Amino acid sequence: MAQLSLRGIKKRFRTTDVLHGIDLEIGDREFVVFVGPSGCGKSTLLRLIAGLDPISEGEFFLNGHRMNDVAPSRRGIAMVFQSYALYPHMDVYENMAFGARLMGLDKTEVESRIAETARMLRLEPLMQRKPRELSGGQRQRVAIGRALVRKPDVFLLDEPLSNLDAALRSDVRLEIAKLHRDIGGTMIYVTHDQVEAMTLADKIVVMNAGRIEQVGSPRQLYETPANTFVATFIGSPRMTLVDVTRDGDRVGVANGGSVATGALPEGSAFKLGLRPDAVHLQRGEGGEGLSATVVYTEYLGDNAYVYARLADDTLLSARTTPNDLFAPDELVTVTVTPGAAHYFSAEDGRRLEP
Repeated sequence: MAQLSLRGIKKRFRTTDVLHGIDLEIGDREFVVFVGPSGCGKSTLLRLIAGLDPISEGEFFLNGHRMNDVAPSRRGIAMVFQSYALYPHMDVYENMAFGARLMGLDKTEVESRIAETARMLRLEPLMQRKPRELSGGQRQRVAIGRALVRKPDVFLLDEPLSNLDAALRSDVRLEIAKLHRDIGGTMIYVTHDQVEAMTLADKIVVMNAGRIEQVGSPRQLYETPANTFVATFIGSPRMTLVDVTRDGDRVGVANGGSVATGALPEGSAFKLGLRPDAVHLQRGEGGEGLSATVVYTEYLGDNAYVYARLADDTLLSARTTPNDLFAPDELVTVTVTPGAAHYFSAEDGRRLEP
């Protein structure tokens, strides 16, 4: 069992504030992903949980016990870093055994834990190899295995896939998801890749500039983003934000026509948020919608994304079929699936409900 509670957590380095009061509850056996742009504080928060850096203000509780002054080795937490950090002169077995021996476990228990972990991560044929004889994906599995051997209450992973190529990232991501199902522990995973966050997490914590913007399931964050930051960070291609004004029961862009989007929020001006799958393009201009000019098309095999510029210079993305491609500089009319649009305040970017 591992339940974490972070209350008013702040971190500063000399005179620079990095975290500005983090409040977060993480339940037993949850897979939680911290996501956000570089410099948002997600890795710093992970290091505070691990005990590698001291907390400037606030309190961290693990299973109801205050951890602020508890040494990292006594927290029951294991961490996998972005760099594999394997000992180059040790083979796989010795790399995995090193941490377990420091815990004071006897030889039989160490061997049992290593054998169990090696089977789980399919490392058995590699146990006598040195790190230089392993591929990137194999080294990452060894780093994960070294942490698993300790049987921690909480498992921390700090951007573990960032050094792998695209194919390996996909493979190891599946292994991490399966690992969580198999061991049933509490996992906290840091990444800047929102695809990893969406595919792995039970709960996503979106961070920005040392603060939490929103906490929720992948579906909640995608379908009901709390503000424009979350709306444009979650989803690929990103959500398009358009400054619009109310035109009766439609919304309009200056000198660019108007479009029906369904029920509207209160107020005369706000930001319209459009996911690519909510946007439809019709060839030619002058129809019932927003005028736009095609910039380029991304052909991805099973689908395609067309990028078009509206009259106010906003670049909008629309998902189309591979057989429905548009040429650069082609004039189009943009329509929107009724009820699929999002609305945000023009002043502070918070979500508005119709």
